[in-house]
Amino acid sequence: MQPIFITGIGTGIGKTVVSAIIAEALQADYWKPVQAGFSEGTDSEWVKSVLNEKSIVHPEVYKLKLPASPHIAAREEGVRIDLQKIYDLRPSASGQLIIEGAGGLLVPLNEREFVIDLIKKLHAKVILVSRNYLGSINHSLLTAQVCKANNIQVLGWIFNDQYLDYEKEIAQWSGYPVLGSIPFIEKIDKQFIKQQALHLDKAGITQNI
Repeated sequence: MQPIFITGIGTGIGKTVVSAIIAEALQADYWKPVQAGFSEGTDSEWVKSVLNEKSIVHPEVYKLKLPASPHIAAREEGVRIDLQKIYDLRPSASGQLIIEGAGGLLVPLNEREFVIDLIKKLHAKVILVSRNYLGSINHSLLTAQVCKANNIQVLGWIFNDQYLDYEKEIAQWSGYPVLGSIPFIEKIDKQFIKQQALHLDKAGITQNI
């Protein structure tokens, strides 16, 4: 089964939350191969705390201390992120596998390869995450253009937070459909993840993923 790669228009836009919701909705496994920064816990640990027991959270291939671009964090530890190693160590999931990337598409993983190269290496289809903020139209459409230029299979957008109502415009201009919209909430917990997963399922969106 072709894995689903969760990427987005930048850092701090809700990829981990969306990854958990999609994994919950599809009863899928979760994997974040590259983690940079974990002083407050890893994304994998958080996802594991909010998912059902059926989903397996697979360990990272690279777990780097410095909260920085992965290529810099790896360099600080005398490590080079190797995409072939990530591919070779990809988990074997009985069902769907949700893969969370680091930052956006053009985040460097080493001196010459980027997150988008990892997507290609893993033969994954993509869900794009956009958080609504001033400037996100530009960031979203640039992300869409990079996907098109690289022939990336994009399933659609999931929007996070509310700022102004331009989700439909981003979908129209990018040519990629809206899969869902996650409302703003102060505290995200297991119940919220389950509610949002059920919402996607009832809307019939999970059938198209």
